[in-house]
Amino acid sequence: MFRSILAATMVAALSLGALDAAAATYRDQDVAITTVPELDVPRYMGLWYEIARYPNNFEENCVGVTAEYAQREDGKIKVVNTCRKGSLDGPVEKAEGVAKLVGPGKLSVSFVPWLSWLPFTNGDYWVLDVTDGYEVAVVGNPDGSSGWILAREPEISDAQFEAATAVLQQNGYDLAALTRVPQPPK
Repeated sequence: MFRSILAATMVAALSLGALDAAAATYRDQDVAITTVPELDVPRYMGLWYEIARYPNNFEENCVGVTAEYAQREDGKIKVVNTCRKGSLDGPVEKAEGVAKLVGPGKLSVSFVPWLSWLPFTNGDYWVLDVTDGYEVAVVGNPDGSSGWILAREPEISDAQFEAATAVLQQNGYDLAALTRVPQPPK
C-alpha cells in the first residue's frame, strides 16, 4: 500500500517537476554542453556530498544532502539520495533510484524504475567534470533545469569550488542561482 502511494506521489511530483523544470532553467542552451570524455564508473561509485546545487522541487528544504552510487550485477547503478529536511539534525528522507550509462559521461536516472519505460520518469545526469582523483564532480543536464557540485568530503577548498563553478559557467550555467548546501562537519 505504502509503495503504491509513494509511486503515485512520485509520478505526480515528476510530472509537476517536468512542468516546473520547463519554466526554470539555469543554463544558456545556446552554449554547447560538454561531458567528461570517459567516466571511470567504478571510481565514481561511493558516497558524494552535495556542495552546491541549482534550486529544484525535489530537494526543496534539503540540507546535508548526499548521493551514494553502487554498481549492480546487471551493470546498472543503484542510486540512494539522502536529505535532511529543514536542518542538519532534521528528519532523514531517502530516495532510491537506478541509473544507466547512456554515453560518455552521460547517465539516465530514474527514481521510479518500475516505470522507467515512461520517458518523463528518466532524468539526464551528465558528468561535466570530475577531478583526476575523483574528489570533486560537476553534474548538469542539457536543458539546464538542474546542476550540482559534489565532493567526497562535506567541504571543499575555495580553489576547488572556483574550479567547479568555472566548469558550470563554461557550460552556460548562470552562477547567480547556484546555492551552497549546508553539510555537517566531519
